[in-house]
This record gives sequence, C-alpha cells and structure tokens, in this order.
Amino acid sequence: MTYVVTDNCIKCKYMDCVEVCPVDCFYEGDNMLVIHPDECIDCGVCEPECPAEAIKPDTEPALDKWLKLNAEYAPQWPNITIKRDAPADAEEHDGEPEKFEKYFSADPGQGDG
Repeated sequence: MTYVVTDNCIKCKYMDCVEVCPVDCFYEGDNMLVIHPDECIDCGVCEPECPAEAIKPDTEPALDKWLKLNAEYAPQWPNITIKRDAPADAEEHDGEPEKFEKYFSADPGQGDG
C-alpha cells in the first residue's frame, strides 16, 4: 500500500504534508504535489495534514489513475521537504470539479531549491 495525491491538490498545493513526512517522499510539480510510491512507507501521517483532503490510501477504489500519475511524475519532479505558502488563490480552487482536465501541468515545481 502507498498513499497518493489526487486531483484536489491541483491549484491548491498546500504543503502541510511535506513537513510531516518522515521519509521525504513528496515531489513538487508546477501546481500540485505527488508521492513517490516506492519511497512511501504507508505511515499515513500526511493524510490528515492535507487541508484539501487530496491525499488518499491507494486501497480506496478508483485511484488507479492517481497512483499511475504519482508514480510517473515523482521521478521527474524535484523533491520537496519544506513547507511554503499555498498559492494565493488556493481556497478558490479547493473542491473545484475537473481540476485535472482544466489545470494539470506536467512542468516541475521549485522543490527545496
């Protein structure tokens, strides 16, 4: 089992989760985070920290798409271990439907650098 970041992270990108992760398995894209499934130790401490409720255990139904996306982009994006401020318009996008289709970006984020 692993945890995965789902679509509600897109355009919200709260980073509360990265500070509590004991194995630093979060990676930052331009407008969302992902979890590296091979690095996640399934501890679950990140899930309750996400204000957008975008982190789910991969045992929940219908998360195959998100597990694949997390696995694909984690090796491509920079590691993130420090919390930065969420985007100024994060609250506006929290809970918005069809965020992947509207906003997903494959571009890498800043990471810790």
